[in-house]
Amino acid sequence: MSLTIYNTLTRTKEPFQTLTPNRVKMYCCGVTVYDYCHLGHARSYIVWDTVRRYLQWRGYAVEYVQNFTDIDDKILKRADVEQSSMQAVAEKYTAAYFEDLHRLNVRDADSYPLATKHIQEIQDLIADLETKGFAYAVDGDVYFRVRRFDEYGKLSKRNLEDLRAGAGERVEAADPDQIKKEDPFDFALWKAAKPGEPSWESPWGNGRPGWHIECSAMIQKQLGDTIDIHCGGGDLVFPHHENEIAQSECAHDRRPLSTYWMHNGMVKLSGEKMSKSLGNFITIRKLLDDYRDGNHQPIDPMTVRLFVLTAQYRKPMDFSDASITAAGQSWQTIKDGMLFGYEFGEKLGWDNLDPIRADTPATIAEVDRFRTAADDDFNFAEGLVVVFELAKELRKVGNIITHDSEQTADPMLLKDKWQTLIELAGVLGLEVNPDELKVQVSGLSDAEIESLLTERQIARANKDFATSDRIRAQLTEEKIVVIDKAGVPSTWYRG
Repeated sequence: MSLTIYNTLTRTKEPFQTLTPNRVKMYCCGVTVYDYCHLGHARSYIVWDTVRRYLQWRGYAVEYVQNFTDIDDKILKRADVEQSSMQAVAEKYTAAYFEDLHRLNVRDADSYPLATKHIQEIQDLIADLETKGFAYAVDGDVYFRVRRFDEYGKLSKRNLEDLRAGAGERVEAADPDQIKKEDPFDFALWKAAKPGEPSWESPWGNGRPGWHIECSAMIQKQLGDTIDIHCGGGDLVFPHHENEIAQSECAHDRRPLSTYWMHNGMVKLSGEKMSKSLGNFITIRKLLDDYRDGNHQPIDPMTVRLFVLTAQYRKPMDFSDASITAAGQSWQTIKDGMLFGYEFGEKLGWDNLDPIRADTPATIAEVDRFRTAADDDFNFAEGLVVVFELAKELRKVGNIITHDSEQTADPMLLKDKWQTLIELAGVLGLEVNPDELKVQVSGLSDAEIESLLTERQIARANKDFATSDRIRAQLTEEKIVVIDKAGVPSTWYRG
């Protein structure tokens, strides 16, 4: 089965064919750096990070570019609030982006172009559009002539006349620059400088770029006129990506800006649309540092990653206590399976703990199932089924070994399954640290646990069941699992 991708442009799944064999040029619209990233950002960048990982696993060399918008009205407003500067605000929240997304195991892009570092490229692109009659200047502003591009709306499937009829007089009322425009739907490529705002010299006077032109200029500079995949959140389809297509394809003699357009669905909070304007959102750092799930436990970053990947990437998903708690339970199972080799490999006689998988008849089937699922428009949710099954099987064997029971599975087959689990989970960006096994889950030392068990044994012998139950409850609270066996001392392990 070949890889297929749902293309927003055509609204169909299409076989994936790259412009250059085995090479992928991929551009992702990044954040406007004026605030901390929220759960919606987490979903978007986890999804595209996983798509990139999967393409690389399938053998493609991927050049992945993700921009930062570091000049924007929202940044300037935040600078006023923080009594700071545009640059200081942009640098602060760019650093915060990396702190938050690294915690979710999102790998760095190959490059992060900044709008303010591409002013010349932006101006050159605008000048080209002006020369070709697609742009016009008015009092220091430059606008794009939307109606000159007869394919406008092909991405969002919107018709200008329908938009105009639906907007009525609200278009004029919402746009203070309407009087300057030849048409209400023309959009700004360059904005004349306002007092106190950062600006750059240009052929049209001092000013700064419009939002949409930034990405077109950076894509051309970083990746060329046409790329393989352009991705971002579903809220960017219109007008941002629609405008990118218009200005880029008009400048480049109607050559496509991107072969495939991919968009992830939005995140809801307990059934309600997540919106900063409504105050109905949760930042990544708030989620990881302060939030507790339905079991009153902190949220593991890998739980967030797993939560995102359990939904089809194009569909909306709902964040709630129940959903994140369920994801945490699933992650614990996968985590136990991934730690299996580090914990039990030596007991099983493995000569090394190399997690690199070797193709064996026992594991080819699982890998094929995983690949078949992900080849269908990156159906990582179905691929997770394979990961979960492997982890569950290994955890079951681990419990048998822990309880000193005899396990009958072939140790080398277990190693093959563990290596396969590590590889497939890694494709999804799910990772564990073997050093976690060296960290005591409980605050009690081994000696303290043994002392409590001795005290409990004496209490049971004296039929002091209240004391026995109290000690067992104390150990359970410390995540110590006690195993009582008839005629022999109780054993324990850290849960």
